[in-house]
Amino acid sequence: MTAPLTPSQPPHDQPSHDPWQQAAQPSGAVPPPAYEEDGPGMKTEVRQAAVIAVAVAVSGVLLGLLWLWFAPHVPLIADSGAVYLKDTEGEQAVGVDGTFTLLALVFGVVSGIVVFLLRKKGGIPLVVGLTAGGLLGAVLGWRLGILFGPETDVVAHAKAVGKGVVFDAPLELKAKGALLAWPVAALLVHLGLTGLFGPRDPEPYPLAYGEPERPESAGA
Repeated sequence: MTAPLTPSQPPHDQPSHDPWQQAAQPSGAVPPPAYEEDGPGMKTEVRQAAVIAVAVAVSGVLLGLLWLWFAPHVPLIADSGAVYLKDTEGEQAVGVDGTFTLLALVFGVVSGIVVFLLRKKGGIPLVVGLTAGGLLGAVLGWRLGILFGPETDVVAHAKAVGKGVVFDAPLELKAKGALLAWPVAALLVHLGLTGLFGPRDPEPYPLAYGEPERPESAGA
């Protein structure tokens, strides 16, 4: 009998030895890991930012109460025709703005630290929520301090207490820029802590199929 001219096919369960395939995938090569999204999704970050903004803004109630407690009182006195400052050389009015600014800075530093400790992987929505919450908290504290402070109608208050009787002037924030102390301090503290202690970007993936071999020199 004569052998068939067509070459026999290798069995299906036996791997074929293709030198090109082996060259493309050398032994020991590890495929690149699948990409995983770092941190929560955008919707989750937005929800967390909204919660943080509300929580920070609500803490403005404490700011207003502390401002009302620590702010110096500005004494007024009235006669039959007008209302005057009892101490014309006093610096109580300046102290009112300074007290609010210092308290707002403290609240900004504390809120920035707390938010960083709670969410170290927060993104841009978290920073926006922290800043917006600080601004709303400052406005809320300012308005609550005025609301629960001395009577805002100076003329009516002077008539109520009588002529020659000293009474306290209403709380006033003449330097409206103090409202930015809280959000700016919170933003700077949070960004500083993130830059120093925040999670670092992962190292680039190693070459999946190994480094290319260097061509040998011609004289070798």
